[in-house]
Amino acid sequence: MDSLLLQLTGELPLFKIIDFLVDNKGMDFTKKDIAGGAGISRASLFNYWKELDKYKIVTITRVFGKTKLYTLNTNSVITKRILDLEKALISEALGKQKKISIPA
Repeated sequence: MDSLLLQLTGELPLFKIIDFLVDNKGMDFTKKDIAGGAGISRASLFNYWKELDKYKIVTITRVFGKTKLYTLNTNSVITKRILDLEKALISEALGKQKKISIPA
């Protein structure tokens, strides 16, 4: 089942990447790991990487030789809004669950 964020935004690769990074906030990954975790091809990741970089959604955490590790940039204004949206979706979903489970 898709996350609440993907249910709202759809299955576009960009949203799958963002969803993976949000779900794994605080952890760092190679681009290959991000593509695999998001369930998209590396080619799709590279097609959308410019947007992630442009809006500062990702940041480099470590470098090992030619390998760079990336994480969700929680200091980005855009990322903060994405996290706020996720919180609102979770809150809304929990509110609906409570309404359903409370006997009338």
